Amino acid sequence: MNKTELLNRLTDIEWDDFEVKDARSELPKTVWETVSAFSNMSGGWVVLGVSQKGKKFEITGVENAEKLEQDFTTVLRSKSKFNVLINPQCKKYVVDGKIILAFFIPSSEQKPVYFNSLANTFIRTGSGDQRADDAEINAMFRDQLFGVMSARPATKTTLKDINRTTLTRYRDYMSRFNPSLPYNAMPEKEFLQRLQIVEGEHLTYGGLLFMGKNVAINQSIPDFRVDLLEIPGRSYAEAEPRYTFRLEEQENLWEYYFAIIERLKRQVNMPFKMNDLGIAVEDSPQLEALREALVNMLMHTDYFSAAKPRVRIFTDRIEFENPGNFPLPIAELLKKDISLPRNPVIAKLFRNVKLAENAGYGFDKMLKWEKETHKKVLFDNALAFSLVTFHYPKINQDDAIGEVKEEVHAGGQTGGQTGGQTGGQTGGQILTEVQKRIVDMMTENPAISRKTIAERLNINVSAVQKHIEKLKKSNIIQREGGDFGGKWKVRK
Repeated sequence: MNKTELLNRLTDIEWDDFEVKDARSELPKTVWETVSAFSNMSGGWVVLGVSQKGKKFEITGVENAEKLEQDFTTVLRSKSKFNVLINPQCKKYVVDGKIILAFFIPSSEQKPVYFNSLANTFIRTGSGDQRADDAEINAMFRDQLFGVMSARPATKTTLKDINRTTLTRYRDYMSRFNPSLPYNAMPEKEFLQRLQIVEGEHLTYGGLLFMGKNVAINQSIPDFRVDLLEIPGRSYAEAEPRYTFRLEEQENLWEYYFAIIERLKRQVNMPFKMNDLGIAVEDSPQLEALREALVNMLMHTDYFSAAKPRVRIFTDRIEFENPGNFPLPIAELLKKDISLPRNPVIAKLFRNVKLAENAGYGFDKMLKWEKETHKKVLFDNALAFSLVTFHYPKINQDDAIGEVKEEVHAGGQTGGQTGGQTGGQTGGQILTEVQKRIVDMMTENPAISRKTIAERLNINVSAVQKHIEKLKKSNIIQREGGDFGGKWKVRK
């Protein structure tokens, strides 16, 4: 931070990584709380010689700057007060004849960081310091191997490894959905630094994963991918084929998020609504629950694990499986908001565009699924992974969407009940409108794929598969050959 950057900060609000103290002649007692908080979070600047009144900063200066600097750094580098060694970066500025001292406190690799006793463990919330509770301290112990990695520089990278399309899309999304955020007005270099996307000449691991080029990500994190599979059954054993859709490789996490959310939209009821500007908006508690689970998975994945995060869409449920466990038992996490993501940089990038909670793991949003579907959301937490499962309601998408909603799209009527028969007949069998259209498509094009049928009917592939199974059992259609190169035969 140079002098110009310091002065710019002093004309702005107090940030979550920037704290001022008066400290004219001695170190204030609260400075140790801030050191602990910055060390336990993403790091930040402690500035001595500046007072704050409301939202205004006043440069007061420090007396005997050399002694204050020596007193401060001696404590941090000696383990006489803190449980770990802290190596701050020190800066000295002169503004209007007054001396200001600034110290950058790095995020510690060994957490929790506290002074005198474990009870004096602090975390940063907004622009203030807060004493960590027992659950948060335990979470730091469990997560300390992973919590610092996203802010470390990926030394094999340069700024050229940023995917420019992703960066543009992200900044555009931020300006539309969080327009008041000060980051929007920043030039690119400062934007990348303040969001910890870059560290010096390199991308951070978090920045690389979130908006890097896929080639560069795989050089630092081999076999990077986020998997999504749509499985035509309740298990692999009853699924034939093994899956009907597998998500293609995407550039980075930002692109994976949008690709996955588009597939998830097909699994829930999406009522059409418009905002005051006449723009269509997505207002579905079910989708909100799935979105929270997806972002939660991407924020907390251990990307250095051999396992990969994956979403599996079965005919009766959706699973989000994550390499890396929750830091505490689920019962404790449900009681209070604990915000200690495995990848703080990635978490911050999602939160700044309002795609994740500012506190906690977003369990309250995930649990909206229960209210809407009357099906319990299941959380499974093991040593090496965590799993969140959303079961469809009894009348699930294969029934409600596959036989009601799509019949409306097709112009059919349900006769007042789900899956009502619409009068289409083949070989003496009464078919729903959707099934009749599937038979017609297979008659016209025996090589047509399930994916193409789903796209034409505007339903998900799993719903198509269920209709196909019913048509097979009724001996109306049969498959000749395999999934690749085979064809459908419609019996007359």
